[in-house]
Amino acid sequence: MTSINGAWQDALSRLAADLETVRQGGGRKAAARQHDKGRLTARERIARLVDDGTPFDELMTFAGWDMYEEAGGCPSGGTVVGIGQIGGRPWMIVANDATVKAGAFFPITAKKVIRAQTIALENRLPVVYLVDSAGVYLPMQDEIFPDQDDFGRVFYLNARLSALGVPQIAAIMGNCVAGGAYLPVMCDTLIMTEGSGLYLAGPALVKAAIGQVVDSEDLGGATMHAEIAGTVDYKEPDDDAALRRVRDLAEMYARGDPAPWARRRKEAAEPTTRDLTDLVSFDGAKPYDVRDLIRALADGGDFHEFKADWGQTLVCGFARLGGYPVGFVANQRLVIKKKLKSGGVPGLSSRIEVGGVIYADAADKAARFILDANQAGVPLIFLSDVTGFMVGRDSEQEGIIRRGAKMVNAVSNSVVPKITVITGGSFGAGNYAMSGKAYAPRFLFAWPSAKYAVMSGNAAAKTLLDIQLAALKRAGHEPNDEELQALFEEVKAKYGRELDPRYAAARLWVDEIIRPNDTRERLVRALEACAQNPVQEELKVGVFQV
Repeated sequence: MTSINGAWQDALSRLAADLETVRQGGGRKAAARQHDKGRLTARERIARLVDDGTPFDELMTFAGWDMYEEAGGCPSGGTVVGIGQIGGRPWMIVANDATVKAGAFFPITAKKVIRAQTIALENRLPVVYLVDSAGVYLPMQDEIFPDQDDFGRVFYLNARLSALGVPQIAAIMGNCVAGGAYLPVMCDTLIMTEGSGLYLAGPALVKAAIGQVVDSEDLGGATMHAEIAGTVDYKEPDDDAALRRVRDLAEMYARGDPAPWARRRKEAAEPTTRDLTDLVSFDGAKPYDVRDLIRALADGGDFHEFKADWGQTLVCGFARLGGYPVGFVANQRLVIKKKLKSGGVPGLSSRIEVGGVIYADAADKAARFILDANQAGVPLIFLSDVTGFMVGRDSEQEGIIRRGAKMVNAVSNSVVPKITVITGGSFGAGNYAMSGKAYAPRFLFAWPSAKYAVMSGNAAAKTLLDIQLAALKRAGHEPNDEELQALFEEVKAKYGRELDPRYAAARLWVDEIIRPNDTRERLVRALEACAQNPVQEELKVGVFQV
């Protein structure tokens, strides 16, 4: 039998292996072809671009995981994005991976670039684009081209970032074709390497469209754009020279004031070292006190808990993280013995509340705390391990819908940065209350133990089985016991695949799957990114249930 630590070890080993696979991009042969052209791969370019000895926090690494199999797959969405330090300042870096279908845009590629730009816009992060793309993947053009979160949105966000004064530098280091040509040209600065091509239509399409015969260099080469068209600001001989130019320019950009809350940063006191996989079981079966998790993340283990003795299935309070002031909202995973007010059921003075479930008073407490954090101008960190809101007669009579709506309203209208970490279950409306993807967290991370769905596995499998059985019976077929068991296993296996955090990460429902023991460092660097935006909107909550 596998131990709890063994389960975590298996999960972390699988995560490492899967990341290694994804980061191979189109494979060794494709990388060799890129090198034969005198070009670096996307991750090689990024490694040479960021400051020596600093981490590159890759985001959305699992984009496209197990998708587009009929097209041969699209590892990491055919593009590499993340935040790295350039000249001591965090930059969003977006690099096409030419080893994957020549860097062509699949539907998930567009969505990934849009998410990266959105993170940059929300946090006022300057952006570097390392362009090496053949444009839209034509066999799927109808899924890439027209919608609000499709390819055109990339250029919209280009323009919006520029209007906000967010620096954008583009370096064309290979192909830059068709509609994709607008992206680098809409940036502040455009660099291009010799041997690269920038054009709305390549030589073959130009010949087919207007009968003109022209070679790639005359049509859209670096020399033509530098000397004749005037499109390119800097022409460079190769990748290394282009990357040096990017670094030199990036280091000259002015830097604005940090966010008001970031100005209150203090010297960080490290928490007591603790292996978080010893605290939190992989399958969520072992109860744990989420205060221990918060103290393992917070500076010096110091935590100022808010209303500690009330609404105890949610734990809220203030702490510092990397020296920054933050507020925590976390699902408690202990079983709680709640005291009841007098005048209830005779002889009954307490009841048991299940950890991971949001009860009415916990929702009230969290809503109030979220408003307090906004009043203080302090970022919020949600530690999400939630089964959902409590159901049943007593809960309904306590106003769980009304009070849950209050919490959702507070999360929705919160104007301070929100960062979410899914450490276990993230089910149903609990996902919404704990700042799931729909609630615009600046960053959303998940542990390998995360389970992401409308309801837990067994409950969903039984519900789906009942639906399929009803359909079979309507069709005149009464399945026997063996068929029933086989059908149940099939339904459960499918739902199990959909619960896996890779399934969520493939579709960009989470920004990255991280190791538990990396959580503090990733949160601190995420806060450093959030700190680049000094603007905080006015808090307005609209109709607020009481």
